[in-house]
Amino acid sequence: MSSAPSMDEAPVLFEERSAGNGMRIGIATLNAPRTLNGFSLPMAHLLLERLTAWAEDTGIALVVLQGAGEKAFCAGGDLHSLYKSMQTYRADGSTDVRDNAYAAEFFDVEYRVDYAIHTYSKPILCWGHGILMGGGIGLMSGASHRVVSERSKLAFPEITVGLFPDVGGSWLLPRVPGKGGLFLALTGATLNAGDAIYAGLADIHIAEAQRAAVFDALAGVHWSDDAQRNHAQLSTLLQQHASDAATGPLLRNAATIDALCEGQDVADVVAAIGALNTEDPWLQTAQATLAAGAPGSARLAWELQKRAEGASLADVYRFEYVAALHCAAHGDFAEGIRALLIDKDRTPKWQPANLAQATPAWAQTFFVSPWDDATHPLADLGTTATERSLA
Repeated sequence: MSSAPSMDEAPVLFEERSAGNGMRIGIATLNAPRTLNGFSLPMAHLLLERLTAWAEDTGIALVVLQGAGEKAFCAGGDLHSLYKSMQTYRADGSTDVRDNAYAAEFFDVEYRVDYAIHTYSKPILCWGHGILMGGGIGLMSGASHRVVSERSKLAFPEITVGLFPDVGGSWLLPRVPGKGGLFLALTGATLNAGDAIYAGLADIHIAEAQRAAVFDALAGVHWSDDAQRNHAQLSTLLQQHASDAATGPLLRNAATIDALCEGQDVADVVAAIGALNTEDPWLQTAQATLAAGAPGSARLAWELQKRAEGASLADVYRFEYVAALHCAAHGDFAEGIRALLIDKDRTPKWQPANLAQATPAWAQTFFVSPWDDATHPLADLGTTATERSLA
């Protein structure tokens, strides 16, 4: 008979530290360093439950999110479990996207966690060290205080696995200056700390060596039950430990990227990026990733960013949820994971095989919802005035 997992084996570790004025700091640590803290369904359930409890606890002044280990805050979602669910679903021959119960639950709870962070009334400090990809950015993006360090590497690499930048990416990426968000969606290009701040995905650069000092300082602050005051106090504290971040390639190449991405259709943009003659290694890597990526993912990223224009964050999560389930049901998602993580042959057979086949009409099939507005699993998001303001 197996024993229950020890506390240090739990997928998320929770701690409450005493701070000034009798208040407490809630600390949540993603605890799967061997998988670069890949975001799993058990993690999502635990985080949602604890974030809800801390929001209602008047003794909690602020929340800290961090990742265990030295390599990553969170390198993305738990793709192995999603792959197993897709294999089972497809073997059963179902045509109803709701029948993949695991994927339906995974994306539901993941998006709820992300949305809760975006709409949290108390300060949330996310220490975004190391690798932050996909689901990791989803967790960090809504935090009120987003720290990156010299080790931070951010990316939306979904085009390499046949998905699209989800976790609110359709809302986040259009807010990147210029055409940078479209470029990031199509190429999976990696951002350093400076570019993360420039792109609006992070707020402040603090050297990794300062983390312990920041956490110690948090305990000494005279917090209160006034969330607005606590937000301001946290901002002041972080600025006291901040340092300048190095300028990154997204900002250095901003004019080039804007010119490449000015096409009227995604096919025009992809052709322009592919035709670029450059010796810049970052741009060369971006070209190569796009060339090897799923054409369907490029089309979906384009169409989703268009669909997000003027939409609230809650609405974006709702239509991304439908699109994600379609990707799990009949898109390239399973093939992308197979080629990258299962067989590791890195030779995916994308369907559609090219952008000429990945038409707008093809993409529209991914937005067909099996629910009406009232019965959508995420219908309850955005039901308060504060949440509705996230447009």
